Amino acid sequence: MNQEIKNISKFQSWILASRPRTLPAAVVPVMVGSALAVYQGIFFPAYSIVALLCSVLIQIGTNFTNDLHDHLKGSDTIERKGPLRVLASGLISVKEMELGIFIVFLIAFLLGLYLVYSVGIIILWVGVFSIIAGLAYTAGPFPLAYNGLGDLFVFIFFGIVGTVGTFYLHTQQVDFLSIVISLPVGALITNILIVNNYRDIEEDKNAGKKTLAVLLGREFSRFEYVFFILVSFFVPFLLHFKYDFSFWIFLPYLTLPLAIALVKMIYLLTGPQLNKTLELSAKFSALYGLLLSIGLLL
Repeated sequence: MNQEIKNISKFQSWILASRPRTLPAAVVPVMVGSALAVYQGIFFPAYSIVALLCSVLIQIGTNFTNDLHDHLKGSDTIERKGPLRVLASGLISVKEMELGIFIVFLIAFLLGLYLVYSVGIIILWVGVFSIIAGLAYTAGPFPLAYNGLGDLFVFIFFGIVGTVGTFYLHTQQVDFLSIVISLPVGALITNILIVNNYRDIEEDKNAGKKTLAVLLGREFSRFEYVFFILVSFFVPFLLHFKYDFSFWIFLPYLTLPLAIALVKMIYLLTGPQLNKTLELSAKFSALYGLLLSIGLLL
């Protein structure tokens, strides 16, 4: 363990393990789903606050589980190109991480019981299934991230389930509009994972981690990344001309310069250089989600 790692405290280690730069993936679906509920004229602030806490905790629990099982499977080593991983670097032990995973998911479950009591039993199943999926992402007999299903998992749970689920809390209904609005959320959050897997193709291949990037190659990953950006920019157009939203719904188009810069980066950069692309992809997702939410409210 080098001196820089030795200087990291236990508290700082847990912050690192939570991967704070990925947490917009937990915030944006709740924000957009809540904005749509306000647009529909039915909104309960407490529901969104609790949903946000649960979403962030499930994201953190998923990150902890990912750190643990990538370490156990040999996918994460001290030489990895991406940000420091706490188990591979010896900052947190396996037993400590197992306890951390249990505590975080337990708190998320207990908080979610308020929503179950307030809204109905269907929220219990959504919450339980989300926790199971968070564990199954890298754990269990068929880890999703190791079998080419990570992108689909992120798109469904951080896009459709997170956004539509939040909308359902307030309205007790699921309609096609809420699904449409969830698409750019899922698309841009999935792009964060795409950059991560694109950067780590060689390491994942050596560790037997069959991400879509490993299975289908770099060219596919670049195409997938660009396709999801195009989807995100098509949705405001659809919302305006099909669902009669005002011109404010085009606010996300202010992110176009950043989108163009990110496309250039995914084609031109390699290895550790892509860490900046990863960071900017997360910020792009958050900024787009914020502007989309404002556009829904105005």
